[in-house]
Amino acid sequence: MENNNLNFDNRIPLEELKNSVTAISDELSKVIVGQHNFIELLIVSLFIDGHVLIEGVPGIAKTITAKLFAKTLKTNFSRIQFTPDLMPSDILGTSVFNVKESEFEYKKGPIFSNIILIDEINRAPAKTQAALFETMEERQATVDGKTYKMASPFMVLATQNPIEQEGTYALPEAQLDRFLFKIKVDYPSVDEEVQIIQTHHERKSNNPADDIKPVLLPKKLTEFKNIIHEVIVEEKLFKYIAEIIAKTRNHPHLYLGASPRASIAAMHCAKAFAAIKGRDFVTPEDVKKALVPILNHRVILTPEREMEGMTTESVIKMISESVEIPR
Repeated sequence: MENNNLNFDNRIPLEELKNSVTAISDELSKVIVGQHNFIELLIVSLFIDGHVLIEGVPGIAKTITAKLFAKTLKTNFSRIQFTPDLMPSDILGTSVFNVKESEFEYKKGPIFSNIILIDEINRAPAKTQAALFETMEERQATVDGKTYKMASPFMVLATQNPIEQEGTYALPEAQLDRFLFKIKVDYPSVDEEVQIIQTHHERKSNNPADDIKPVLLPKKLTEFKNIIHEVIVEEKLFKYIAEIIAKTRNHPHLYLGASPRASIAAMHCAKAFAAIKGRDFVTPEDVKKALVPILNHRVILTPEREMEGMTTESVIKMISESVEIPR
């Protein structure tokens, strides 16, 4: 008789990881209404050491979500407001002369933290962006010829406003490539907005941040990262990812395609998506789920398609539908 029981035992323990993801989501839902996809992508990014670019109009809880997300982790948090007059030393810190010791002493800047929220990243000039570049990619900062390592975990959450272009600097493609995801945060639905208004009414003068408790320790986070590395990816899925990314490089609607860094990111994200669903193997759906946030800042539309109002998301979906799903 055929066995229809589809339950299976994982090779790796995923129960605790799954519970931690639920705990983070539950904490955030005490204050944040909706935004489930946004929160899930933040968690995935944390688990695979990625940085996140968050884009959306003002007032849709980008900054508060990032801030409260940091609060669910028992780690240090710092916030940097980028402005057109911000200097690299304002981020990295500076050497100060110590009269007592008669020598220069390095005072670390706000980038030396665990979760760093950068508000309006596109407001700072190129020189300051370049200072951030090394810390994001190398997880270290070089000041006065000396290199300082960043503590683990180290995650940059940067927000940018898509409509206000005055006094902003476009982020260079090389820097955009250093962000694992670009998450576009939309307006809430009418029902969600009603819930937001109601929550604010009921909260009265209480600070929402006081409701959020830390639910994940750095040591446990390191364990989860190691577990995610063990998730199985079949060889045919490597080919599936490579074919999708390769298609972005010769697509008629795209002026610039994605680099191999995008392929590696898709593989890591798919493993994290599988793990938080409690699976120790990756499916094509895990890969598909990762494509839009991974690619929408790495590919550029041709000017003609942009003028027609086409979006990078629609082209990414078009490409993913055109590649045969491995069986």
